[in-house]
Amino acid sequence: MATESTVESTAESTAEITAHKDAVRRRIEERRARLIALSRSIHAEPELSFEEYRSADKVIEHLSEAGFAVEKGVGGLDTAFSATLGSGDLVVGICAEYDALPEIGHACGHNVIAASAVGAALGLAAVADDLGIRVKVVGTPAEEHGGGKVLLLERGVFDDVTVSMMVHPAQEDSHPAAFRSQAVSRFAVTYTGRPSHAAAAPHLGVNAADAMVVAQVAVATLRQQITANCRIGLFVREGGTATNIIPERTVVDCEVRAFELAELTALKERVMACFQAGALASGCTMDSAPTEPDYAELWQDPALADLFAANLTATGRDVPDSQHRLTGGSTDMGNVSQVVPSIHPAIAVIGAQHAPHTRGFAQDTGTPAADDAVIDGALAMAWTAVDAAADGTLREDLAVRRRSGLTDPAAATTR
Repeated sequence: MATESTVESTAESTAEITAHKDAVRRRIEERRARLIALSRSIHAEPELSFEEYRSADKVIEHLSEAGFAVEKGVGGLDTAFSATLGSGDLVVGICAEYDALPEIGHACGHNVIAASAVGAALGLAAVADDLGIRVKVVGTPAEEHGGGKVLLLERGVFDDVTVSMMVHPAQEDSHPAAFRSQAVSRFAVTYTGRPSHAAAAPHLGVNAADAMVVAQVAVATLRQQITANCRIGLFVREGGTATNIIPERTVVDCEVRAFELAELTALKERVMACFQAGALASGCTMDSAPTEPDYAELWQDPALADLFAANLTATGRDVPDSQHRLTGGSTDMGNVSQVVPSIHPAIAVIGAQHAPHTRGFAQDTGTPAADDAVIDGALAMAWTAVDAAADGTLREDLAVRRRSGLTDPAAATTR
């Protein structure tokens, strides 16, 4: 049975956490107009993977003005950066993405991601010293294609991060534990044959386009034999140069997705057999090479996920429970999550009628509803960091699991 002093202590602790969260809210609300302007500005000038110079500079400007120490070009990537403030032992890494998609711009809403990351960081700056937090914003280029986070992870940029978080715009809000992504491997297959005149001497040629056709048919038939959790996508990047020349070279870009790396590896072997069939049937030689780093599946930390869901609800949003599943797509945040306890929840652009990666969603991410997602996402992330920092048991658990590499949700305890 709780004693009177125990109850009083608990009440004081709750009051302190509330005070910290109020300070976070005030700081974010003070910057509301500028955060929205940041999102809109990035949205108006979309830049592709590894070319996000203006977008990165816009994010850096806000953080520098707020007193963050900024290092540009971290991990050897021109458009990556880190920005830190505070000196606590709990390092809260907040990932900012800002790359766009070819032709359709910010159809994945990375402008919202970047601005909400800045907002969360500015909010936490108001309480970092009191809570023993060091805030670290990591500017992560090339999420859509290129695996910026994979490269930054391999090059030590996340080595000092205890927990990592970001929010991703979507058509609906989600409990982080319900938001899953697939591992993906992307590669190119090149067939090399022998050219010849297609009318005068076709028999002297070795047709690289034939290899491609056989491979495409083999992959199409394979799709019937895979589970619903897997995906295979491909397109022909090079398929010949003229109708009267037997093609000597074709290039196919392919991606394979699954919800676990082991399943991905097995499926990729079967897909490669389809490509080898094309080479065997046509007489071409075949080479394959990765086009970007593999993305791992996403692991959502259960304790942080529950805290985020509660905090997002506290902003006034209706957040479904963890049984309401949102699945599909891939992110290089998956690689980070397998090393650092992480969350990567979806936040709704309320009223959006279009799915991500469409021109319609690109329009949606520049609307007042997307502005609201920036602010609510920033609040929920910052409040989640406050809760984690204020809970001594959870704080230690996160630090231990970070040091030991036990970030698999099965190794964590939901609080």
